[in-house]
Amino acid sequence: MASAPHNPPFRADHVGSFLRPPQLLSARADREAGKISAADLRAIEDDAIRDVVRFQESLGLQSITDGEYRRAVFYMGFYGGLGGVSATYDTSGQEFTFVDRQGHKLPLIIPTVEARLKWRTSIHAAEFKFLRSLTSRTPKMTIPSPTILHLRSGREHISREAYPDLDLFWADIVDAFRSELAALFEAGCRYVQIDETTLASLSDTSSWTYLERRGDDGRKLLLETYPEIMNAAFAGRPAGLHLAMHICRGNNQSHWSAEGGYDLVADTLFNKINVDSYFLEYDTPRAGTFEALRLVPKHKTVVLGLVTSKFPELELKELLKMRIDEAAKYIDLDQLAISPQCGFASTAPGNKVTVEDEAAKIRLCVEVAREVWG
Repeated sequence: MASAPHNPPFRADHVGSFLRPPQLLSARADREAGKISAADLRAIEDDAIRDVVRFQESLGLQSITDGEYRRAVFYMGFYGGLGGVSATYDTSGQEFTFVDRQGHKLPLIIPTVEARLKWRTSIHAAEFKFLRSLTSRTPKMTIPSPTILHLRSGREHISREAYPDLDLFWADIVDAFRSELAALFEAGCRYVQIDETTLASLSDTSSWTYLERRGDDGRKLLLETYPEIMNAAFAGRPAGLHLAMHICRGNNQSHWSAEGGYDLVADTLFNKINVDSYFLEYDTPRAGTFEALRLVPKHKTVVLGLVTSKFPELELKELLKMRIDEAAKYIDLDQLAISPQCGFASTAPGNKVTVEDEAAKIRLCVEVAREVWG
């Protein structure tokens, strides 16, 4: 398969999470109930990760993750490792609710910051080393965005005792990300993906009314505050570390939480936020048109998330090629790649798909990439 401008990302890539096998879900429940030890759970995770690495390799992927098998929610692995954060379910129907095709809603997970967030030692380096020991391909680590806690929690759920001033909260987060990226690089990691949900959520301007009620300015968060925090968090990262950013409109058990194109945030996203490449959702009209891609600078790569990870229906290969051609009217074809629009299991229960569906969708991306880029 032809090289992408970077490698990583690869012409056919993926966002990272895979359906948890039943034995892993059962083991995590047993651990929470105190029936097995942490070491028992770790051994079961290790076996499941060995299997999912082989699975990814068999499908032709060049970047390999651990499936996020050690996490219950995509962002709690990292933030849980900083201490001081708990997660509760909110059923009040606030703005960032997850909705499915039929309009059914899921209760939202609300992170609550109860104490200072402290980076003490690497949260994911040991996990990375284990992953690297299992594959000769490019191992990728996924970590959440620096801004997720603030958007999901709001000031109301960030302890004023721990953080009388939000500047201190942001300083702790920036320090944690800089420290973790440096530690991952030292462990041998060269490919990190930031899973970013806040910019897409805020691009859905219907959320601004809710944010205003809680004392936040949606436009300012989108175009100033959050990009500045991201750049501070990514500043000074090792030169050899490829940093990709996945933009997501919500992915939880086949539900989504935001709609709206990239137009409002495009210039900020592509020209002001200091990352190397982007994974952009484009599987439904909720993501808008490709026109925003005209603003992507020549030195950056865009992975088009044209294949849905939420539902089992398999996309038509010819339609995917037509959509790549359509995107190439706004950005050079050589700057593009293809992937599913999100992971298959951003939370442990996973999307309403099967392992066979996962395989078919990844295989489709690999085949399309080979036929489009040679």
